[in-house]
Amino acid sequence: MTKKNDKPEIAVLSRQPELTMLMAAVGSGQRQSMAGFDDEFTDIVDYILRITHRIWEEGGVGRIYDYYGHMCPVETAYGTSYTCEEVVQGTLATLAAYPDRRLYGEEIIWSGDDVQGFHTSHRILNTATNTGYSRYGPPTGKRAVWRGIANCFMRENRIVEEWLVRDEMSLILQLGYNPRTLAEKLIHEEAYGVGLPADPQSEVARGVGQLPPERYPERGSEKGSKEFDIEDFIRRTYHELWNWRLLNTLKEEYAESFRCHAPAGREFNGLDSYKVYLLSIMGMFPDLKMNVEHVYWLEDTGGELRVATRWRLSGTHSGPGIYGSPTGARVSILGITQHVVQNKKIVEEWMVFDEFALLKEIVRKQLNGGDRFGFTSAKCSV
Repeated sequence: MTKKNDKPEIAVLSRQPELTMLMAAVGSGQRQSMAGFDDEFTDIVDYILRITHRIWEEGGVGRIYDYYGHMCPVETAYGTSYTCEEVVQGTLATLAAYPDRRLYGEEIIWSGDDVQGFHTSHRILNTATNTGYSRYGPPTGKRAVWRGIANCFMRENRIVEEWLVRDEMSLILQLGYNPRTLAEKLIHEEAYGVGLPADPQSEVARGVGQLPPERYPERGSEKGSKEFDIEDFIRRTYHELWNWRLLNTLKEEYAESFRCHAPAGREFNGLDSYKVYLLSIMGMFPDLKMNVEHVYWLEDTGGELRVATRWRLSGTHSGPGIYGSPTGARVSILGITQHVVQNKKIVEEWMVFDEFALLKEIVRKQLNGGDRFGFTSAKCSV
Protein backbone atom coordinates (compact mmCIF):
# COMPACT_ATOMS: atom_id res chain seq x y z
CA MET A 1 0.00 0.00 0.00
CA THR A 2 1.58 3.25 -1.15
CA LYS A 3 -0.03 6.64 -1.03
CA LYS A 4 1.34 9.97 -2.09
CA ASN A 5 1.26 12.75 0.46
CA ASP A 6 -1.22 15.40 -0.62
CA LYS A 7 -0.20 17.98 1.99
CA PRO A 8 3.39 19.00 1.13
CA GLU A 9 2.84 22.47 2.58
CA ILE A 10 3.43 21.22 6.15
CA ALA A 11 6.44 19.06 5.31
CA VAL A 12 8.63 21.32 7.44
CA LEU A 13 6.92 19.86 10.50
CA SER A 14 9.05 16.75 10.05
CA ARG A 15 12.41 18.43 10.55
CA GLN A 16 14.67 19.65 13.36
CA PRO A 17 14.60 22.07 15.11
CA GLU A 18 10.85 22.24 14.50
CA LEU A 19 10.40 18.83 16.19
CA THR A 20 11.22 20.13 19.66
CA MET A 21 9.05 23.21 19.13
CA LEU A 22 6.00 21.00 18.61
CA MET A 23 6.24 19.67 22.15
CA ALA A 24 5.17 23.09 23.43
CA ALA A 25 2.30 23.47 20.96
CA VAL A 26 -0.41 21.79 23.08
CA GLY A 27 -3.65 23.76 22.99
CA SER A 28 -2.61 25.80 19.95
CA GLY A 29 -5.24 24.25 17.69
CA GLN A 30 -5.07 21.61 14.99
CA ARG A 31 -3.14 22.42 11.82
CA GLN A 32 -4.48 19.50 9.80
CA SER A 33 -7.66 17.44 9.85
CA MET A 34 -7.35 14.89 12.70
CA ALA A 35 -10.85 13.40 12.92
CA GLY A 36 -10.95 10.67 15.57
CA PHE A 37 -7.77 11.91 17.29
CA ASP A 38 -7.67 13.75 20.60
CA ASP A 39 -8.11 17.51 20.20
CA GLU A 40 -4.79 18.22 21.94
CA PHE A 41 -2.74 16.95 18.96
CA THR A 42 -1.99 19.66 16.43
CA ASP A 43 -1.02 17.26 13.60
CA ILE A 44 0.23 13.73 13.04
CA VAL A 45 3.86 14.71 13.72
CA ASP A 46 2.86 16.17 17.08
CA TYR A 47 0.89 13.00 17.83
CA ILE A 48 3.90 10.72 17.28
CA LEU A 49 6.31 12.92 19.21
CA ARG A 50 3.99 13.48 22.15
CA ILE A 51 2.90 9.89 22.71
CA THR A 52 6.51 8.67 22.39
CA HIS A 53 7.58 11.17 25.05
CA ARG A 54 4.72 10.21 27.37
CA ILE A 55 5.34 6.48 27.13
CA TRP A 56 9.13 6.43 27.30
CA GLU A 57 10.45 9.57 28.95
CA GLU A 58 7.58 10.40 31.28
CA GLY A 59 7.25 6.72 32.18
CA GLY A 60 3.58 6.48 31.26
CA VAL A 61 3.95 2.93 29.97
CA GLY A 62 0.26 2.24 30.58
CA ARG A 63 -0.62 4.90 28.01
CA ILE A 64 0.20 2.22 25.45
CA TYR A 65 -3.30 0.90 26.16
CA ASP A 66 -4.62 4.29 24.98
CA TYR A 67 -2.44 4.71 21.91
CA TYR A 68 -2.08 1.18 20.51
CA GLY A 69 -4.82 -0.97 19.05
CA HIS A 70 -5.85 -3.98 21.10
CA MET A 71 -4.56 -6.36 18.42
CA CYS A 72 -1.70 -4.35 16.94
CA PRO A 73 0.86 -6.31 14.88
CA VAL A 74 4.39 -5.09 15.59
CA GLU A 75 7.01 -6.57 13.27
CA THR A 76 10.69 -6.62 14.23
CA ALA A 77 13.74 -8.60 13.14
CA TYR A 78 12.72 -11.29 15.64
CA GLY A 79 9.18 -11.84 14.42
CA THR A 80 5.77 -10.27 14.94
CA SER A 81 3.87 -9.68 18.17
CA TYR A 82 0.12 -9.24 17.99
CA THR A 83 -1.15 -7.82 21.26
CA CYS A 84 -0.99 -4.50 23.03
CA GLU A 85 0.12 -6.33 26.18
CA GLU A 86 3.28 -7.54 24.43
CA VAL A 87 4.14 -3.93 23.59
CA VAL A 88 3.73 -3.01 27.27
CA GLN A 89 5.92 -5.89 28.43
CA GLY A 90 8.65 -5.10 25.89
CA THR A 91 8.67 -1.43 26.89
CA LEU A 92 8.97 -2.28 30.60
CA ALA A 93 11.84 -4.68 29.93
CA THR A 94 13.73 -2.04 27.96
CA LEU A 95 13.20 0.67 30.57
CA ALA A 96 14.31 -1.71 33.33
CA ALA A 97 17.63 -2.16 31.49
CA TYR A 98 18.00 1.51 30.48
CA PRO A 99 16.03 3.66 32.97
CA ASP A 100 17.48 6.96 31.70
CA ARG A 101 16.73 6.26 28.05
CA ARG A 102 16.01 9.32 25.93
CA LEU A 103 14.52 9.22 22.44
CA TYR A 104 15.37 12.18 20.22
CA GLY A 105 13.20 12.52 17.13
CA GLU A 106 15.57 13.20 14.23
CA GLU A 107 12.98 12.98 11.47
CA ILE A 108 9.33 12.12 10.90
CA ILE A 109 8.18 11.46 7.34
CA TRP A 110 4.44 10.99 6.95
CA SER A 111 1.67 10.40 4.43
CA GLY A 112 -2.08 9.83 4.42
CA ASP A 113 -5.02 11.48 6.13
CA ASP A 114 -7.62 10.91 8.83
CA VAL A 115 -9.90 9.04 6.41
CA GLN A 116 -7.51 6.50 4.89
CA GLY A 117 -5.20 6.51 7.92
CA PHE A 118 -1.75 8.02 8.53
CA HIS A 119 1.66 6.46 7.91
CA THR A 120 4.68 7.80 9.76
CA SER A 121 8.38 6.94 9.65
CA HIS A 122 9.96 8.11 12.92
CA ARG A 123 13.76 8.11 13.01
CA ILE A 124 14.99 8.11 16.60
CA LEU A 125 18.39 8.67 18.18
CA ASN A 126 18.48 6.74 21.46
CA THR A 127 20.79 7.57 24.37
CA ALA A 128 20.86 5.43 27.52
CA THR A 129 22.98 3.97 30.31
CA ASN A 130 22.78 0.23 30.95
CA THR A 131 22.19 0.26 34.71
CA GLY A 132 19.70 -2.62 34.81
CA TYR A 133 19.51 -6.22 33.67
CA SER A 134 18.80 -6.69 29.98
CA ARG A 135 18.24 -9.75 27.84
CA TYR A 136 21.98 -9.63 27.16
CA GLY A 137 23.06 -9.91 30.79
CA PRO A 138 23.84 -7.95 33.99
CA PRO A 139 24.26 -4.16 33.96
CA THR A 140 27.42 -2.95 32.26
CA GLY A 141 27.17 0.64 33.45
CA LYS A 142 28.08 1.78 29.94
CA ARG A 143 26.37 4.52 28.01
CA ALA A 144 25.34 4.01 24.39
CA VAL A 145 23.93 5.97 21.47
CA TRP A 146 22.11 4.14 18.68
CA ARG A 147 19.43 4.67 16.05
CA GLY A 148 16.09 3.10 15.29
CA ILE A 149 13.21 3.74 12.92
CA ALA A 150 9.56 3.01 13.74
CA ASN A 151 7.09 2.98 10.86
CA CYS A 152 3.51 3.19 12.12
CA PHE A 153 0.04 3.11 10.63
CA MET A 154 -2.60 5.01 12.64
CA ARG A 155 -6.33 5.48 12.69
CA GLU A 156 -8.50 7.34 15.22
CA ASN A 157 -5.87 8.04 17.86
CA ARG A 158 -4.34 4.57 17.83
CA ILE A 159 -1.40 2.81 16.23
CA VAL A 160 -2.87 -0.23 14.52
CA GLU A 161 0.27 -1.59 12.85
CA GLU A 162 4.00 -1.02 13.36
CA TRP A 163 7.32 -2.01 11.78
CA LEU A 164 10.29 -1.46 14.10
CA VAL A 165 13.99 -1.71 13.25
CA ARG A 166 16.90 -0.93 15.57
CA ASP A 167 20.65 -0.75 15.13
CA GLU A 168 21.09 -3.38 17.82
CA MET A 169 24.64 -4.22 16.74
CA SER A 170 25.75 -0.68 17.55
CA LEU A 171 24.23 -0.95 21.04
CA ILE A 172 25.84 -4.34 21.70
CA LEU A 173 29.29 -3.14 20.66
CA GLN A 174 29.06 -0.04 22.84
CA LEU A 175 28.03 -2.15 25.83
CA GLY A 176 31.25 -4.12 25.39
CA TYR A 177 29.87 -7.48 24.27
CA ASN A 178 31.45 -9.77 21.70
CA PRO A 179 28.59 -10.19 19.18
CA ARG A 180 29.33 -13.82 18.33
CA THR A 181 29.75 -14.88 21.97
CA LEU A 182 26.52 -13.10 22.86
CA ALA A 183 24.69 -14.72 19.95
CA GLU A 184 25.83 -18.18 21.09
CA LYS A 185 24.67 -17.42 24.64
CA LEU A 186 21.20 -16.36 23.51
CA ILE A 187 20.84 -19.34 21.17
CA HIS A 188 21.77 -21.68 24.02
CA GLU A 189 19.25 -20.03 26.35
CA GLU A 190 16.48 -20.26 23.75
CA ALA A 191 17.22 -23.96 23.27
CA TYR A 192 16.52 -24.50 26.97
CA GLY A 193 13.45 -22.31 27.12
CA VAL A 194 15.04 -19.35 28.91
CA GLY A 195 13.08 -16.16 28.31
CA LEU A 196 10.26 -17.90 26.47
CA PRO A 197 6.60 -17.18 27.29
CA ALA A 198 5.23 -18.81 30.41
CA ASP A 199 2.92 -21.83 30.32
CA PRO A 200 -0.52 -20.41 29.41
CA GLN A 201 -2.03 -22.33 32.33
CA SER A 202 -0.03 -20.17 34.74
CA GLU A 203 -1.07 -16.86 33.21
CA VAL A 204 -1.68 -14.08 35.72
CA ALA A 205 -5.16 -12.65 35.18
CA ARG A 206 -4.54 -8.88 35.15
CA GLY A 207 -7.47 -8.31 32.82
CA VAL A 208 -10.49 -10.21 31.54
CA GLY A 209 -9.44 -12.50 28.73
CA GLN A 210 -7.42 -10.46 26.25
CA LEU A 211 -8.59 -7.10 27.59
CA PRO A 212 -6.18 -4.66 29.31
CA PRO A 213 -6.41 -4.05 33.08
CA GLU A 214 -9.49 -2.17 34.25
CA ARG A 215 -9.07 1.54 34.87
CA TYR A 216 -9.51 3.02 38.32
CA PRO A 217 -12.55 5.36 38.28
CA GLU A 218 -11.77 9.03 37.88
CA ARG A 219 -12.37 11.31 40.85
CA GLY A 220 -16.04 12.13 41.18
CA SER A 221 -17.01 9.66 38.50
CA GLU A 222 -18.42 6.19 38.51
CA LYS A 223 -16.89 5.32 35.18
CA GLY A 224 -13.66 5.52 34.51
CA SER A 225 6.73 16.37 -7.35
CA LYS A 226 4.83 16.47 -10.65
CA GLU A 227 7.31 15.52 -13.43
CA PHE A 228 9.67 13.54 -11.25
CA ASP A 229 8.02 10.37 -9.92
CA ILE A 230 9.87 9.83 -6.65
CA GLU A 231 8.26 6.46 -5.93
CA ASP A 232 9.26 5.11 -9.33
CA PHE A 233 12.75 6.54 -8.82
CA ILE A 234 13.26 4.77 -5.47
CA ARG A 235 11.78 1.45 -6.58
CA ARG A 236 13.72 1.46 -9.84
CA THR A 237 16.97 2.42 -8.08
CA TYR A 238 16.63 -0.40 -5.55
CA HIS A 239 15.70 -2.94 -8.22
CA GLU A 240 18.52 -2.04 -10.58
CA LEU A 241 21.11 -1.84 -7.83
CA TRP A 242 20.19 -4.87 -5.71
CA ASN A 243 18.35 -7.26 -8.01
CA TRP A 244 20.09 -6.50 -11.32
CA ARG A 245 23.45 -5.81 -9.60
CA LEU A 246 23.92 -2.70 -11.78
CA LEU A 247 26.39 -0.94 -9.53
CA ASN A 248 27.33 1.26 -12.47
CA THR A 249 24.01 3.10 -11.92
CA LEU A 250 25.25 4.52 -8.61
CA LYS A 251 26.56 7.66 -10.34
CA GLU A 252 23.24 8.12 -12.09
CA GLU A 253 21.04 7.87 -9.01
CA TYR A 254 23.32 9.12 -6.20
CA ALA A 255 25.11 12.46 -5.79
CA GLU A 256 28.90 12.45 -5.78
CA SER A 257 28.83 13.94 -2.27
CA PHE A 258 26.43 11.20 -1.08
CA ARG A 259 26.56 10.28 2.62
CA CYS A 260 25.25 7.07 4.18
CA HIS A 261 24.66 6.35 7.87
CA ALA A 262 24.54 2.55 8.19
CA PRO A 263 24.22 0.01 11.06
CA ALA A 264 26.94 -0.54 13.67
CA GLY A 265 28.07 3.07 13.44
CA ARG A 266 29.27 2.78 9.84
CA GLU A 267 29.60 6.09 8.00
CA PHE A 268 30.21 6.28 4.25
CA ASN A 269 31.15 9.50 2.50
CA GLY A 270 31.17 9.28 -1.26
CA LEU A 271 30.13 6.58 -3.69
CA ASP A 272 33.34 4.53 -3.63
CA SER A 273 33.09 3.58 0.05
CA TYR A 274 29.34 2.99 -0.29
CA LYS A 275 29.93 0.69 -3.26
CA VAL A 276 32.44 -1.34 -1.24
CA TYR A 277 29.84 -1.78 1.51
CA LEU A 278 27.17 -2.95 -0.93
CA LEU A 279 29.61 -5.39 -2.52
CA SER A 280 30.46 -6.86 0.89
CA ILE A 281 26.78 -7.65 1.44
CA MET A 282 26.28 -9.04 -2.07
CA GLY A 283 29.41 -11.14 -1.71
CA MET A 284 28.10 -12.84 1.43
CA PHE A 285 24.58 -13.31 0.00
CA PRO A 286 25.15 -13.67 -3.77
CA ASP A 287 21.57 -14.81 -4.47
CA LEU A 288 19.98 -11.97 -2.50
CA LYS A 289 16.60 -10.55 -3.52
CA MET A 290 15.45 -7.05 -2.59
CA ASN A 291 11.76 -6.32 -2.19
CA VAL A 292 10.59 -2.75 -1.59
CA GLU A 293 7.40 -2.98 0.47
CA HIS A 294 6.35 0.64 1.04
CA VAL A 295 7.42 4.11 -0.10
CA TYR A 296 6.12 7.52 0.98
CA TRP A 297 7.61 11.00 1.15
CA LEU A 298 7.42 14.70 1.91
CA GLU A 299 8.48 17.63 -0.25
CA ASP A 300 9.55 20.98 1.17
CA THR A 301 9.17 24.35 -0.48
CA GLY A 302 12.67 24.14 -1.98
CA GLY A 303 11.91 20.90 -3.80
CA GLU A 304 13.90 18.66 -1.45
CA LEU A 305 12.28 15.24 -0.99
CA ARG A 306 12.49 13.17 2.19
CA VAL A 307 11.54 9.57 1.56
CA ALA A 308 10.74 6.61 3.83
CA THR A 309 11.37 3.21 2.24
CA ARG A 310 10.57 -0.07 3.98
CA TRP A 311 12.29 -3.05 2.40
CA ARG A 312 13.05 -6.71 2.90
CA LEU A 313 16.19 -8.45 1.71
CA SER A 314 16.37 -12.24 1.55
CA GLY A 315 19.24 -14.49 0.57
CA THR A 316 21.53 -17.40 1.37
CA HIS A 317 24.78 -17.01 3.31
CA SER A 318 26.90 -18.78 0.69
CA GLY A 319 29.83 -16.39 0.35
CA PRO A 320 32.73 -15.33 2.62
CA GLY A 321 32.70 -12.13 4.63
CA ILE A 322 32.71 -10.59 8.09
CA TYR A 323 30.35 -13.28 9.42
CA GLY A 324 32.83 -16.07 8.73
CA SER A 325 32.86 -18.92 6.23
CA PRO A 326 29.63 -19.67 4.32
CA THR A 327 27.00 -21.58 6.30
CA GLY A 328 24.11 -21.89 3.84
CA ALA A 329 21.84 -20.06 6.28
CA ARG A 330 18.76 -18.57 4.65
CA VAL A 331 18.08 -15.11 6.01
CA SER A 332 15.43 -12.43 5.69
CA ILE A 333 16.27 -8.87 6.73
CA LEU A 334 13.63 -6.23 7.51
CA GLY A 335 15.00 -2.73 6.97
CA ILE A 336 13.90 0.88 6.73
CA THR A 337 15.83 3.62 4.96
CA GLN A 338 15.16 7.34 4.99
CA HIS A 339 16.51 9.18 1.95
CA VAL A 340 17.06 12.83 1.12
CA VAL A 341 16.64 13.47 -2.62
CA GLN A 342 17.73 16.71 -4.30
CA ASN A 343 17.80 17.45 -8.02
CA LYS A 344 16.70 13.89 -8.84
CA LYS A 345 19.59 12.31 -6.92
CA ILE A 346 19.94 10.72 -3.48
CA VAL A 347 22.25 12.93 -1.41
CA GLU A 348 21.95 11.28 2.01
CA GLU A 349 20.39 8.23 3.62
CA TRP A 350 19.94 6.60 7.02
CA MET A 351 19.81 2.81 6.64
CA VAL A 352 18.64 0.83 9.68
CA PHE A 353 18.33 -2.93 10.11
CA ASP A 354 19.10 -5.29 12.98
CA GLU A 355 22.51 -6.67 12.04
CA PHE A 356 22.75 -8.61 15.29
CA ALA A 357 19.58 -10.54 14.43
CA LEU A 358 21.16 -11.38 11.08
CA LEU A 359 24.39 -12.53 12.75
CA LYS A 360 22.41 -14.62 15.21
CA GLU A 361 20.76 -16.63 12.43
CA ILE A 362 24.14 -17.27 10.84
CA VAL A 363 25.69 -18.32 14.16
CA ARG A 364 22.73 -20.63 14.75
CA LYS A 365 23.55 -22.35 11.46
CA GLN A 366 27.25 -22.47 12.33
CA LEU A 367 26.52 -24.15 15.65
CA ASN A 368 24.45 -26.73 13.80
CA GLY A 369 27.46 -27.57 11.61
CA GLY A 370 26.35 -26.05 8.31
CA ASP A 371 23.75 -27.64 6.05
CA ARG A 372 23.20 -30.29 3.41
CA PHE A 373 25.35 -28.46 0.84
CA GLY A 374 28.43 -29.23 2.87
CA PHE A 375 29.08 -25.82 4.41
CA THR A 376 30.94 -26.29 7.66
CA SER A 377 30.96 -24.53 11.00
CA ALA A 378 33.36 -21.61 11.22
CA LYS A 379 34.00 -18.76 13.60
CA CYS A 380 32.67 -15.35 12.78
CA SER A 381 34.96 -12.31 12.76
CA VAL A 382 32.31 -9.83 13.92
